[in-house]
Amino acid sequence: MGGFFLLKRKRKVKYGFEPNILVFCCNWCSYAGADLAGVSRFQYPPNIRIIRVMCSSRVDPTFILRAFNNGIDGVLIIGCHMGDCHYMKGFEYAQVRMDHLKKLIKYLGIEADRFELCSISASEGRQFSELIKNFTKSIKEFGELRIPKKPGVFEFEYNNKKN
Repeated sequence: MGGFFLLKRKRKVKYGFEPNILVFCCNWCSYAGADLAGVSRFQYPPNIRIIRVMCSSRVDPTFILRAFNNGIDGVLIIGCHMGDCHYMKGFEYAQVRMDHLKKLIKYLGIEADRFELCSISASEGRQFSELIKNFTKSIKEFGELRIPKKPGVFEFEYNNKKN
């Protein structure tokens, strides 16, 4: 799990800021859409890293927080269209969880639009390409992520003694 977010940082390039973007793709729809974009040679920025998950609902909110904490500038979760989920209501569950996370991200002082949840089907390669282009453009406008204050480390003690 720890290797997901250990991407080398390329902060400044000759012509400006290039953001690091992490994309979680659902195995059944959006990953196939990304594959179609590649096969069809639809251009999109190369500064994304795709992680394939079985369902968008399987993306734990802590993954997004860890990504931001480790210097990722934007996170995108792409799942199935509403009603077309391979796991029936997976995208709906993801939407509820990520709406709560978006509020938390804003509370932490990070621009909430650095994180998005979208849907792409397997036949929408061009839409995938456009989504990545638009998201990258919006992250470039925000600039490099600067977490205002480092979130504290929460330590929980577990008392193994029997009462």
